[in-house]
Amino acid sequence: MSAVPAGNTESFVKACALGDLGEDTPHRVEIEGVPISVVRTGGEVFAVHDICSHANVSLSEGEVEDCMIECWLHGSMFDLRTGQPSGPPASRPIPVYPVKIEGDGPGAAVLVSVTQES
Repeated sequence: MSAVPAGNTESFVKACALGDLGEDTPHRVEIEGVPISVVRTGGEVFAVHDICSHANVSLSEGEVEDCMIECWLHGSMFDLRTGQPSGPPASRPIPVYPVKIEGDGPGAAVLVSVTQES
């Protein structure tokens, strides 16, 4: 999972259940008015801002490969760990949010904090 700063559990909100996430399939949620793409890949769960920094397009409609999410419109790729684009046309990173998993199995809660960026 993404790193979670100690002592900040009160800012986490349930985004979905772990069982709602297919491997390498972005899942769009909205938390406190912020569009988020939650992605399970390689045994980890990541949360990034769902809107491409190059165009006003939902990243959750794109594909995930090698810990990168692709914008379906122009092909911009963003690292799920850092939000950094891999190259043009996007030149600005997208926000990455801390993730915490509570519980076990498919019913485990995926919690995301939108009050702080990783």
